[in-house]
Amino acid sequence: MEYVIVSFPTDRSVFIDGEKGGRTNEKLRVEAGTHEFDLGSPLDYEPGLQEIEVAETTVLQPMEIVFSRKDT
Repeated sequence: MEYVIVSFPTDRSVFIDGEKGGRTNEKLRVEAGTHEFDLGSPLDYEPGLQEIEVAETTVLQPMEIVFSRKDT
C-alpha cells in the first residue's frame, strides 16, 4: 500500500483513476503503480490531470501531488 496527499488550496474531492478516492489535503491510500489524479468539476485547477507513478512511500512520508488554482 502506498500513500499520497493531493494538495489544493481548498477542500475538493480527489478522483483516482476516474473514481472518488478521498479529499484534498488528506492522506490517501493507493496501490503501488501508475494512477491518474484529478479534482473533477469545475475545471478551475491545473494541471487538469496528473498521471503519476506512486512507489516507495510510507504513511509518514506520503507522495505529494500538487494542483493549483487556474488563472482566469
